[in-house]
Amino acid sequence: MSAVPVVGIDDVRAAAEALAGVAVRTPMEESRWLADLVGAPVLLKCENLQRTGSFKIRGAYLRMARLSPEERAAGVVAASAGNHAQGVALAARLLGIRACVFMPEGAPIPKEKATRGYGAEVVFAGRYVDESLVAAREHAARTGAVLIHPFDHADIVAGQGTCGLEIVEQAPEAATVLVPTGGGGLVAGVAVAVKALRPDVRVVGVQAEGAAAFPASLRSGVPVALEHMETMADGIAVGCPGEVPFAAIQGAVDDIVTVSEEGLSRALLGLLERAKMVVEPAGAAAVAALLEHPGAYEGPVVAVLSGGNIDPLLMGRVIRHGLAAAGRYLFLRVTVVDSPGGLASLLAELAGAGANVLDVAHERISPSLRLDEVQVRVQLETRGAAHAEALLARLGEQGHRVEVA
Repeated sequence: MSAVPVVGIDDVRAAAEALAGVAVRTPMEESRWLADLVGAPVLLKCENLQRTGSFKIRGAYLRMARLSPEERAAGVVAASAGNHAQGVALAARLLGIRACVFMPEGAPIPKEKATRGYGAEVVFAGRYVDESLVAAREHAARTGAVLIHPFDHADIVAGQGTCGLEIVEQAPEAATVLVPTGGGGLVAGVAVAVKALRPDVRVVGVQAEGAAAFPASLRSGVPVALEHMETMADGIAVGCPGEVPFAAIQGAVDDIVTVSEEGLSRALLGLLERAKMVVEPAGAAAVAALLEHPGAYEGPVVAVLSGGNIDPLLMGRVIRHGLAAAGRYLFLRVTVVDSPGGLASLLAELAGAGANVLDVAHERISPSLRLDEVQVRVQLETRGAAHAEALLARLGEQGHRVEVA
């Protein structure tokens, strides 16, 4: 077996020179609302404002710029849920290379359209990126096209590491860096750069708990594939870590943590409301870690927003999910007397408590109801978790039987 390539700080610095004028030096924004929560300064590294809407152009361009003339003539092929696809497509256009990208079924429509818009051919294959990658490998073997892996190549890791160089330059006092993690290319590259220049900084990868391959892999000492994944964060839904980033992560990343779907949706909503940042669920993973465990990280903290390519339809669903997770939506089943004025009395109490009623439905047939009772299912809009708790207490004081749906 051939040795796994080792990526070092000199590789990252060389990548930065190659990417000059191609990748954007993305801004580092202070976040006061997160700082208040954490009790220390929090900075957002805005890779959602990178070209193509994510960090992926860094690694994709570097990998493709180093292809030989013969390899360029053969074209390239890639597999991606969308962000790497756009990075490859744009790099191919800039370098004059023909590109074909395999995307999983159900990939976000804006990502697909943007990939085609940059000039790449798009083919759908499989449910997850791992399955698309199998199809891409078969295409490469059949046509001679060069596979541009989304994370498992030294040039990809070195290219992503240029984000780490910028973090050290823009946030020299940082104590912790949180990085969304799928296959591991970004967190590996960032860790290589940060640890070489600031070994005291803690680098933490953040995975969606429904697609977290790294915890078990690190315990085993080798990449271990997941049998199943389920997460809204398609950008980090990778079933098996890559060997190149895995080796770097073993040596340079301090910890890998996981976040819930509720945490991801709350983070996306918070970034939209408070930071005015459009971020996809995967890109919000680092902020989700802060929301779920605000006291776990020494500040100043840098949270990388790795991407902002989100389908508007998904954004609507995630926003509603985030509102519910934050207590802004409340779904109740309230038992009232089935008599004239019973419903009106309940609605008056809800209005008096400052809740906005969004939907109401009656249920009269249930073994849990007496003949003189009706269950009212009501969807409410509240001002937040504290308001929701006060509302529930008020209904209880009025003698209503209340169930939170």
